[in-house]
Amino acid sequence: MLSRIEHGLVSPSVETLERIARGLDVPVSRFFGDQARRTDFCHVPAGHGLVVERVGAVAGYRYELLGHSLSGNLFIEPYLVTLLPEAQPYVTFQHPGLKLIYLLSGSVRYRYGSRVVSAGAGDSLLFDATALHGIEAIGEEAVSYLSVVFTLRE
Repeated sequence: MLSRIEHGLVSPSVETLERIARGLDVPVSRFFGDQARRTDFCHVPAGHGLVVERVGAVAGYRYELLGHSLSGNLFIEPYLVTLLPEAQPYVTFQHPGLKLIYLLSGSVRYRYGSRVVSAGAGDSLLFDATALHGIEAIGEEAVSYLSVVFTLRE
């Protein structure tokens, strides 16, 4: 029966698909995904991200784009952000989407709306980026962090 299904000689019933899926320990939806059209894979070797000038970026904040998404309705912007020596606190970032920040080095005080948290290497923040947010104070050590913004394509 499996051979006949694979060669397109028969169309399996939903019950048959459910039994096959159980046997393979996969969801039934796996049989209907268009894996051949998926193009959302990106590999950026270490140190080879694209340094970009972001519109409205604050001086001293270096943005290195670490990948891109090509398909689907979810837009993802992953950046390695490095605060250069001239970087100053900036707490009025505001844009659509959800933002994830993961501190790689250094420490900061981060403002989100009326809340302020101290964050250091290994700490993460996840929030709705439509609220005012940003770094309120920069610690003594060099600061770098992963910043990923998730938005829906229109």
